[in-house]
Amino acid sequence: MKRRSFLGCSALAGIAFTQGTVQAESKRTKVFTEGGSFSLTGYRAALYSPALQQSLKVFQITDSHLTLDDERGAPWLDNSKRMAAAFQNNIHFEDGKTYTVPENFEMTLERAKKEKADFIVLTGDIFSFPSPAAVDFALEKLQATGIPFAYVAGNHDWHYEGLPGSSKELRDHWIAERLAPMYQGENPLCYSQEIGGIRFVFIDDSIYEILPEQLEFYRQEAASGKPLVLCMHIPLYVPGRGVGFGCGHPEWGAAKDHIWEVERREIWREDGHTPVTYAFHEAVFNTPDLLLVLTGHIHAASLDVQQGIPQIVTAHNACGHFTSIDFKPLDNA
Repeated sequence: MKRRSFLGCSALAGIAFTQGTVQAESKRTKVFTEGGSFSLTGYRAALYSPALQQSLKVFQITDSHLTLDDERGAPWLDNSKRMAAAFQNNIHFEDGKTYTVPENFEMTLERAKKEKADFIVLTGDIFSFPSPAAVDFALEKLQATGIPFAYVAGNHDWHYEGLPGSSKELRDHWIAERLAPMYQGENPLCYSQEIGGIRFVFIDDSIYEILPEQLEFYRQEAASGKPLVLCMHIPLYVPGRGVGFGCGHPEWGAAKDHIWEVERREIWREDGHTPVTYAFHEAVFNTPDLLLVLTGHIHAASLDVQQGIPQIVTAHNACGHFTSIDFKPLDNA
């Protein structure tokens, strides 16, 4: 697939959208390419490409922050209490009614079933801490949909606040101890699944950094010649965005980490990102066959286009948000 040349992408870089009821036609964000197009209306996106052979509907869910717990979590109550209290009742973005986090999660899955989604992509912070009760709940509800799904962790999924150890060590431990069933046998740090002719590539950037083996894996996927969708938790840096877009952000580092004491974790690296993380950032935005990047983390919806590649940040499912993406062959446009 040829490198896409988005017309007017400089004007779109940094544009934000509000997820809500379907926007008027005049407020549609649409970006045309040489070989296809991408459009976004509210929480619904459509991507047309000559690289696609069949249509595919994907639901992206992120930042659900499920806080269910039981006696298995009793030894870690001091480490979970802050986040357990953070998302109790939430106003749904569409109907304005108040629901619990599990109710919003279930309603989104019911919506995916009703709209006949082909694939559900979970891009992290599905849990506010690694509670076995929450993992059991999520798996039960996801499996009941009958829709294939794939998951990558966010920075809260594996974080019990105040435990000793580096972020990498804690991520490895709690993924193995609690989150492993969510991966359905895949490598938690990097894996891909091909659905409808598209390779969905999952890279865990929940410690804000990319490891050498993840960079190598991504480069192999990028060399496959297949149309790709990259799925991560923390958004990739684009000019004009703050450190919440923290994967590859040039200002990311200890000087900008203002909540490490609140979250009771290690502070970000004094020297900022590693060369590997910057190399990953560069590799992503130079991938000819990359259709789209799907992320979450910042709890606010946005769209950026960098070097012809759109990056969607989906708002938090704790308030019912999701993004529905229709991938279609160009001849169906």
